[in-house]
Formats: sequence, structure tokens, C-alpha cells
Amino acid sequence: MKNSTIITIILLIVVAGASFYGGTIYQQSKSRSSFSQFAQGGAGQGSSRTGRGNFAGGGATVGDIVAMDANSITVKLQDGSSKIVNLSDSTAYTKTDSGSKTDLKTGIRVAAFGTSNSDGSITAQTVQLNPAMRAGASARPSTPPTQ
Repeated sequence: MKNSTIITIILLIVVAGASFYGGTIYQQSKSRSSFSQFAQGGAGQGSSRTGRGNFAGGGATVGDIVAMDANSITVKLQDGSSKIVNLSDSTAYTKTDSGSKTDLKTGIRVAAFGTSNSDGSITAQTVQLNPAMRAGASARPSTPPTQ
């Protein structure tokens, strides 16, 4: 009786450990997959991603601001094309600490996250100033802002 109880406890520990290990491997593969899509420019190019931290029908538009007005910025993408990013009163602006719309300047690098519109523009929910570039994305520093 005592031996069967010990064997049952050992089996439970082994099964729990294997389940935990399998879960961590699964999560790591999902994290790499999402990051690879962002780093390769897949998000924001009309792809549809949903889930925590992502926006349906949109994603990240990363590039340098080449023009701006009170309601939008035009971002030059790595491939040389440009995308209009619409701004609203509910758009959040972030940098190393919190930012604001007045921090946007022509020539700085931004990553805009939001939803795609039928005209090819996006409506930003968040604009990150001088985003850190990761694998697969341009690592060049942002050009100095012009007034």
C-alpha cells in the first residue's frame, strides 16, 4: 500500500513537471511567432491580427514622419512607400516615459498601432516615439527632428 502511494505521488510530480515544461515551450513558440511577424513588417501591412495587445485589421506601421498636420502624420516606411496615420483625441503617445502629440516632429521614427481603413491609412490608437528596433527591422537611429 505504501509503495503504491509513493509511486502515485512520483507519477503526479512527473506529469505536472512535463505539463509545465510543455506549456513554457508552447508559449515561447507563440511569442517568437508574434515578434517575427512584427519585426518583418507583417503587421500593419493589411494583416489581420487579434488578441491581447494587437488590433484587429491593423498592427504596427514603423517609419519616419515625413509630414504632419493637426489630425494626421505621414510615415515613410522602410520600403520607401508612405502611410497616412490618422490621429484622434483618444490616441495615446508613448516614449521611454509618457508623451503627447506635441512630441511628434518631422524626421523622428515612430511606430503607430491601430486599425486599417479602407483607403489604406490607419487610425492610430497608440503612437510610440523612437521605437526600439529589433531583429529584421532597421536598426539605424532616428534622424534629428526638424522644426
